[in-house]
Formats: sequence, structure tokens, C-alpha cells
Amino acid sequence: MADTVGMQDLRGQLYDKVVKNYALREFKMLPLCSIVKTNAWKNTYYQETDSDLTGGTGSAVAGVPRLAAFPQGNPSWTQTNEYVKKYGMEVVISKEDSMLDAIDVNARALLRCARAVAYAVDAAIITELATTTNTSAAAATWDNAVVANRNPIYDILSAIEGMIIDNWDPTNGRGYVVLHPTNYKELMSHEDVKNSSRYYSSTVTENGKLEYVCGLQVVVSNSSTENTVLFGIKGDAMAWYEAEPLTTVTIDDPGVKTTIRSFTMGVPVLINNNAAYKLTAC
Repeated sequence: MADTVGMQDLRGQLYDKVVKNYALREFKMLPLCSIVKTNAWKNTYYQETDSDLTGGTGSAVAGVPRLAAFPQGNPSWTQTNEYVKKYGMEVVISKEDSMLDAIDVNARALLRCARAVAYAVDAAIITELATTTNTSAAAATWDNAVVANRNPIYDILSAIEGMIIDNWDPTNGRGYVVLHPTNYKELMSHEDVKNSSRYYSSTVTENGKLEYVCGLQVVVSNSSTENTVLFGIKGDAMAWYEAEPLTTVTIDDPGVKTTIRSFTMGVPVLINNNAAYKLTAC
């Protein structure tokens, strides 16, 4: 039968749209992942070794003699299994609060519900990104008592160097750097950054990518760990194996309450270790 104003189906569609809009603005790390659809709890992928093939001792790739056998090399892969997790939050609103409170509790509940899911997913992605073994320590802390020792630009360039040496170039327009708000302050207040357009532009975009530094998008997140700075290449470093996208339902108990429930199912995966980098002791 046809739905009328206030009926559950119509309200469910409205809530679903609003929560998705809220949450998509809150996600900072998810847009940096490639999205892999999955319908399995256990997900297997193969990580390819980044090193270029060589011919081995006495059998160089360059200078193959006439009629000689070609040098042989074999790529290698490491099998890894990842398991889907469910992320969810719900808010229960009484009929009285929904109708009579001084503030719009429904709208606030939508926002907080969406933020909880987005924050948890972003935190999981950052935790997975930080498992990269492509890592080094900063030359000095970015708030070092000796001002002359502070050199975040050098540290960022060192991370870029490390990734390029491993055949991944984050300066290709898809590289990013993830910062805790405190480290973001230390970076953006450094004289090299403030005074040189080579390192900094004031371009403002969505999803937490506030500026660019050394050609990398800057992502500021409370989910990151202070004094640990993470790097990656969008779509290459991280994947989100998604069993179910962000979904919102409303469950009406007429005359009693409305339950707003937001959830997603997936697992973040560092699919290319060397397409990521970690700076510690910043």
C-alpha cells in the first residue's frame, strides 16, 4: 500500500540519507583506500615482493651475449588472510524526546551515530597502515627544545625517498601523509613550511585533506598516534574489503521509541607494504 507522511518506510529512507551524508564527511581515511567488495568472512590476498627481478650472480640483465640463454628471475608472493569485522552504533530516542525536547535530538543522534562508525573505521585503517615495516625515526622531534634541530621537511622527504627507493612514488599526485593534530601544528608552524611555496599551498579540500606538503596531501586525524607520522599512496597502500557499505536503519516502536542504527562490515588491509611508510619519534 502507498506510504503517507510519518510512516516507517519514508522515515527510514530519510534517516538513511542523512546518516550517510554525515558519515561520508567524517571519513578521512576510507577515501584513501581502494574498495574491494567481498561476500566472505575470510579474505585471502597475495602481496607481491616489490624488488625488481635480477639475473643473479654472473647472469646480468644487461649485456646478454649473442645466442646465450637469458637470465632467469622469479617474482614472489606472500599469502595473507584477513577477516571481516562489523562496526556499529545505535541510538534509542523516546517518543517524548523526539517530539518535545528543546533541541532536535533526532538530528544530533544521527550525527553522533554516524561519527562513531566513521571514527572506528578510520582508526582501524590507521592501525593497519601503521603495521608497515617500511620505517625510520625522525632526525629530531618536531618540537625539539633546540629550534635548529627541528626539521619536519627533511623527515618527510626522507620518507618519500624511502618509498621511491622501494619503487613506489608518493609524489605521483596520490601520495598522502597522516598526522596527529599536534604534529600537524608543529609541521605547519615550521619556518620552511610557512615561508616556502615549494612545500606548502593553501588548497583546501574535503575529507581531511587540508593542504599539500612536499606534494603530499595532508590528512589530520584524532585517530592517529602523536609523534608517529604515516605515509601512503591512495589506492595502492590500503584496501578496504567491504562486505557491507555504511547502512542505516530506523526501527520504530510506535508511541514508544525510535532506534537509529548505523553499521558497516569490512576489514582494512595493507596490501602493499612499501607503498606505505612510518616515521617515528617525530
